[in-house]
Amino acid sequence: MSYIVTTLENLLQQTAFFNLDWKNYVMIAVACLFLYLAIAKDYEPLLLTPIAFGMLLVNIYPDIMLTIEESSNGVGGLLHYFYLLDEWAILPSLIFMGVGAMTDFGPLIANPKSFLLGAAAQFGIFAAYFGAIALGFNDKAAAAIAIIGGADGPTSIFLAEKLGQTALLGPIAVAAYSYMSLVPIIQPPIMRFFTTEEERKIKMAQLRPVSKLERILFPIIVTIVVCIILPTTAPLVGMLMLGNLFRESGVVRQLADTASNAMMYIVVILLGTSVGATTSAEAFLKLDTLKIVLLGLVAFAFGTTAGVLFGKLMCKLTGGKVNPLIGSAGVSAVPMAARVSQKVGAESDPTNFLLMHAMGPNVAGVIGTAVVAGTFMAIFGV
Repeated sequence: MSYIVTTLENLLQQTAFFNLDWKNYVMIAVACLFLYLAIAKDYEPLLLTPIAFGMLLVNIYPDIMLTIEESSNGVGGLLHYFYLLDEWAILPSLIFMGVGAMTDFGPLIANPKSFLLGAAAQFGIFAAYFGAIALGFNDKAAAAIAIIGGADGPTSIFLAEKLGQTALLGPIAVAAYSYMSLVPIIQPPIMRFFTTEEERKIKMAQLRPVSKLERILFPIIVTIVVCIILPTTAPLVGMLMLGNLFRESGVVRQLADTASNAMMYIVVILLGTSVGATTSAEAFLKLDTLKIVLLGLVAFAFGTTAGVLFGKLMCKLTGGKVNPLIGSAGVSAVPMAARVSQKVGAESDPTNFLLMHAMGPNVAGVIGTAVVAGTFMAIFGV
């Protein structure tokens, strides 16, 4: 009988109830909230679902992120091996390849001025950088936090790892992906506040057709120019343009399909669950996390504002030919930010079609955010 009692006691003590504290239960509740937003509200479900589930797993069973050095048998936890692919910058770079294979750069090629709108939207990154310095973060941590303003999760993860800010990776990644999913909620009030009804009704001329030769040359030229100026951007910009070259060349359809479908979804699973698993209660429930979330919102709001205001300037300079709403798409949440520009414009005039015009600044923002990340790495000699 005592044997049975002892066995039952041992089994009971091995349950999570005896190993978790209230902080873990708070994080479990946060994970469930993210799952609700992803599944019930359809907020970036491809990203939030694996992130939230990784968060759930690590706060129920922390050893799932156990490193090899910490383990007693020389074998790390399952998600630790996923996370190593983040640390080595493999997964963020592969995500960029998939994004490139899925992205049509035609609107940007047809209207090169879109690059200026994409660049203007990066202002939020620098606003958050100085804000982070003011809140007591060191320069590298401030840079890693500020890149959230680009609304680009893989770039945020990539830069945090390159700058050695692994302790902040969980909050940074969760903030970046959360704001990406909340683009339809955060951006419209800012866009309406800084534009007039007349400006929102502006109809833009149809974009010119883009030749196949232009589409093929674009990724090659961008890679050469950007990577010569900032070699540190090669893992991101290089993979983005390689994926796009797969798409536009027309001779490697199998590679384009693999990069944009099977590989992309596998990488999203690995990246999402491993990022979510960095949000253990000990790492996440800190004052710094609240600061990071706040700074991320500031960066995102400033980036949206800067894009819209620069759009207004271009509207004035072109005699009313540019709808300022497309400037908000300069943050690199592709293609959601462009869809928001379309939606807000259609509210003022249902016949106004801004989506393709907004895609120019949107994809320019992807390149712009990667360039800013490369600039930070160059500044810090990484």
